[in-house]
Amino acid sequence: MSIIDLVRNADSTVVIVVIAVLIVLFFILLKSSLKLVFKLLINAAVGFLILFAFNFIGRIVGVTIAVNWVTAIIAGLLGLPGIALLLVLQWLSVI
Repeated sequence: MSIIDLVRNADSTVVIVVIAVLIVLFFILLKSSLKLVFKLLINAAVGFLILFAFNFIGRIVGVTIAVNWVTAIIAGLLGLPGIALLLVLQWLSVI
């Protein structure tokens, strides 16, 4: 007897409960990784804001940094040291 036959013969309530339990287990397993993904997205958004503010002020002096996902994540995760790192990398012509 295959799983498909068991599902066809089972009561619909049992199938719903099994599916619900599997969904809950799935989210429990991914809970930590989902937190990490959301934290990375929030840090990237903050990084974009930091880079835009830096570029707004930096235009006066003539120093700007390219705004993209990589630079935003670096600026979001590292903050001001990340901006300094990006400036050094730009000075060394790496980015």
